[in-house]
Amino acid sequence: MANQEKDKKIEMEARKRAESTSSTNTAGQKANDKSVQLKKELGLIDGIGVIVGVIIGSGIFVSPKGVLLHSGSILMCLVVWLLSGVLSTFGACCYAELGTAIPKSGGEFAYLNASFGPLLAFLYLWAALLIIMPTGNAIIALTFAEYILQPYYGKCPTPQLAVKLLAVAVILFLTFVNCYSMKWVTRIQDSFAFAKIVALLIIIGAGMYHLIFGNTENLQNVTEDTSWNFSNIALAFYSGMFSFSGWNALNFVTEEMKNPVRDLPRAIIISIPLVSLIYLMTNVAYFSVLTKDEILSSSATAGSFGDKVLGVMSWIMPLCVALSTFGGLNGGIFSSSRLFFVGAREGHLPRIVSMINVEHSTPTPSLIFLAVMTILYLWVGGIYVLINFTSFIEALFITLTISALLYLRIRAPKMERPIKVSV
Repeated sequence: MANQEKDKKIEMEARKRAESTSSTNTAGQKANDKSVQLKKELGLIDGIGVIVGVIIGSGIFVSPKGVLLHSGSILMCLVVWLLSGVLSTFGACCYAELGTAIPKSGGEFAYLNASFGPLLAFLYLWAALLIIMPTGNAIIALTFAEYILQPYYGKCPTPQLAVKLLAVAVILFLTFVNCYSMKWVTRIQDSFAFAKIVALLIIIGAGMYHLIFGNTENLQNVTEDTSWNFSNIALAFYSGMFSFSGWNALNFVTEEMKNPVRDLPRAIIISIPLVSLIYLMTNVAYFSVLTKDEILSSSATAGSFGDKVLGVMSWIMPLCVALSTFGGLNGGIFSSSRLFFVGAREGHLPRIVSMINVEHSTPTPSLIFLAVMTILYLWVGGIYVLINFTSFIEALFITLTISALLYLRIRAPKMERPIKVSV
């Protein structure tokens, strides 16, 4: 009896935490609820665009080198990419259950707060604030700048000051767009999600063309140099999973979806397997054209691929990568700014961060705050330093969030769950 009463109490507390703050606002906001609430403007296509747009950012163009370096062989490299997609799909399905049971913006913050209370949510919020979100956006911005400037410098090293200044410019521009209009944000996201898939299909098409005409010499010894060292495999997964970062992006903007119960799981089920297939085929295409040594010696795998396949038209590849990362950064700014907005609304950040622009219905202070943090990380180190810096912490909190699903299954079995994952 005591355990049943305890479980019932936990269920009531979880439900209360899940429902209590979704409509709370600052004192100034309460005076005019309709003019300051985030608008429900995202449908299924927009949701797919957000997920695909955020996932396919810089990762697939910079991570293949890291995955191959630590996995050793082509076969192990492809296995890491496949398992990274499987793990991301599993995690996203768990988040779909949490997102429909706790229909609040904020992603991990909202779910940890509803499940375990404010302490873990507070720790996640500050980890995301100081490391996870701004670091991820900084990586994408740096990749955008590297690929935009690459055609101008040819085989010469790109000046890092120019790279960082251009990264600052694109962060400021997209922050302005996110502050000004939600419609422009979704238009950019939908358009560039399509453009980046087309760019990757060009890579896949060129790779398949090579294979069809018998150019398989790079795929003869696929198991050569396979690494079985645990730490190396872990580092390979860090790079692989980084390329799938953003599979939970839609959970940060649940309150802005027209029908989250219907569209959130559908967007996840469509988007992540699609991205996984594209990533796997893209890597096969890379290996069909480039040798292992060429991939490992290149700082821009897609650029080296374009130089070898497209000849005088090789400038197209850096342009395609820039389009991809531009859309990825837009989606990253859009989704992660909502986390800080929700965190401030819960009282874990200064109240000003929870305020909404009355005219545009966007969390402008949150967006500005995120832009400042992202720009600071541009000066910390290079792309691979930032990837290793953020991957472990992000994986830790994702694991804690999935454990929250299991905790609520046991402690709050009667909690309404429109979707229930088989785990």
